Amino acid sequence: MDMIASIRNALVPIHRAGYPFIAGFFVASILLGLLWEPLFWAGLVLTLWCAYFFRDPERVTPVADHLVVSPADGRVSLVGHVVPPAELGLGDEPLLRVSIFMNVFNCHVNRVPVRGRIARIAYKEGKFANAELDKASEVNERSSLVIESPRGEVGVVQIAGAIARRIVVFSRTGDHLEAGERFGLIRFGSRLDVYLPDGAVPRVAEGQTAIAGETVIAEFTDAPAHVSWRKD
Repeated sequence: MDMIASIRNALVPIHRAGYPFIAGFFVASILLGLLWEPLFWAGLVLTLWCAYFFRDPERVTPVADHLVVSPADGRVSLVGHVVPPAELGLGDEPLLRVSIFMNVFNCHVNRVPVRGRIARIAYKEGKFANAELDKASEVNERSSLVIESPRGEVGVVQIAGAIARRIVVFSRTGDHLEAGERFGLIRFGSRLDVYLPDGAVPRVAEGQTAIAGETVIAEFTDAPAHVSWRKD
């Protein structure tokens, strides 16, 4: 029984959105292998990478209304005050923005940074420039949602990158979500921006590694509250 439990703990669940891609890679590997055997093994490696890309591990989220957790795995690429995209409807004054860049080896399942109700979702077509560039928040294809949280409206923007070609949102307008819950994913490299209302103080620095649903990226310091944890 201990061995079975160890195996289960070592295996990370795969998100269902990845099943068609994993199957496609595997079928392609078999077909290529019929032409030349080494191609099968190369394809099998890519199939395993695809399964790794769509992994969806459990996370332990610190739960408190004054905490903002990372919506994505990756590297904190930008921290600063900028004017949010117009489609968010958050005004034309600069807000604190924390950006997390996801490369092709990061887990790409996105999680809600704060507790609240999804007030609106907006999609905007655009380019596929390098998501690490600051201009990507203005010119790239993106999907945005605004969360009505206990601390005010929070904007979360999924930005497609040079490789990403598909933004997926699982949630719908009106949904009530807890911090750390899954709300979407982006396929194959991208960026997440979080826009926070006045009173938020960043708790990460550029270059730091963030873990979705676990790393606290910002905090409202005016009224600290008790922190609990939830595994999901």
